[in-house]
Amino acid sequence: MLARGTLDGASVYPREVVKQALRHQAAAVIFAHNHPSGVAEPSAADRALTRRLKEALTLLDIRVLDHFVIGEGPPASFAERGWL
Repeated sequence: MLARGTLDGASVYPREVVKQALRHQAAAVIFAHNHPSGVAEPSAADRALTRRLKEALTLLDIRVLDHFVIGEGPPASFAERGWL
């Protein structure tokens, strides 16, 4: 776990994500977070953050395999939607 949010948001800093990926000597990462509303549809903010994280990790040759948004029902997958 990298961040704990409130009912309407969480602060995720690319530097912390990169730091943890390097600490674990990761070649790839998968992100996941929940939407307390129960709606698993990724928001524009989710997409923008994922893009920023991917850009930062790409500089270090660390791949982003997927980002799942979890709500009620099946999770939404960025990879399945072609967003990665």
